Amino acid sequence: MRGRKREELVDAGVESPLAVAVDHRDRGTLAMVRAALERGDTALAYQPVVQAGNGKSVAFYEGLIRILDETGRVIPARDFMGAVENQDLGRLIDCAALRAGLRALKQVPGLRLSINMSARSIGYPQWKQILTRTIAHDPQVAERLILEITESSAMQMPELVTAFMGELQDKGITFALDDFGAGHTAFRYLKDFYFDIVKIDGQFIRAVQEDPNNQVLMQALISIAGHFDMFTVAESVERPEEAAWLAANGIDCLQGYLFGAPSLSPPWLAPKHLKSARR
Repeated sequence: MRGRKREELVDAGVESPLAVAVDHRDRGTLAMVRAALERGDTALAYQPVVQAGNGKSVAFYEGLIRILDETGRVIPARDFMGAVENQDLGRLIDCAALRAGLRALKQVPGLRLSINMSARSIGYPQWKQILTRTIAHDPQVAERLILEITESSAMQMPELVTAFMGELQDKGITFALDDFGAGHTAFRYLKDFYFDIVKIDGQFIRAVQEDPNNQVLMQALISIAGHFDMFTVAESVERPEEAAWLAANGIDCLQGYLFGAPSLSPPWLAPKHLKSARR
């Protein structure tokens, strides 16, 4: 009887206690994120992207946005990023990331830094204003800024992304296609996009030195990127054997915990890091 009653409630659209609890948790997390943005409790965590074959030479850093609660603890991105992608809250997160990245670039001459963005932020006035005002006052910042757009985001509005990239590349900004190979890109669009860098998704990197399938796929992705004259970065590199295979097979740069976890403390403040970041 109880089982039948539960089914009747589900069929009638009555939410289960678990669904209600999950919804309440998600609403609470989003409220915390919004409050943190209003307080300005955000920061970038920096992860190095190193040259293949020379893991000590930093090509650039990626700045990953972190949202902090009232106690200073990081709110895990997995708890809210999927829910905010199509909301204004997602655009505000992109604004916070861009603002922090541009500030770091102005403070550290010679630093190269990549910042993540959604294609949906292209038409968001506040985000565009932050970018255009900064590069108008300091054009050299644009030459050291890399904007990362994921495959899935770019493919939602490819024509808009193409026009946006064409406009800003004339100002010196570099563009990276994030999570390349994850399954969203129609390769026919690659000739129309203006991506300078492709970051190959980590699913192809894991144990690549001993996985024939990943080896074939990696070689194909590297070849495609080379055909379009795009610089290649392998994501999620965690083992020396992976790094060695990738370097031997033509990858340009490597990123992952093998070379450094994202850090809220700017790593280039140490003299040895600053020297490599300026190269």
